[in-house]
Amino acid sequence: MYMWSTDTYWFDAAVVTAFFAVGSPLFGHFEEHKPKWKRLLKVVAVVSLVVGLSALGARWLAYSIIGLMLFSVAVVHVYWLPKRGVNGWTGEPKER
Repeated sequence: MYMWSTDTYWFDAAVVTAFFAVGSPLFGHFEEHKPKWKRLLKVVAVVSLVVGLSALGARWLAYSIIGLMLFSVAVVHVYWLPKRGVNGWTGEPKER
């Protein structure tokens, strides 16, 4: 196995944790009210799901789920929120 191989479980875990590493500083303020153990459990559950699916031979499904989540986020922030008068990037006005 090569050092830079992308068909390993470590790569799958790295992809998922990279999304959390980028998303946490940008969107973590929306989850400040949640207990830390729930936020940690979410990371462990998502990494376990993706690596587990990959281990079962359904890597395509794991990455399809990731793609579907990214698509859903894009639809909400680009279409649904602005349609209701909320800025999809800043979440303002907060009352809505």
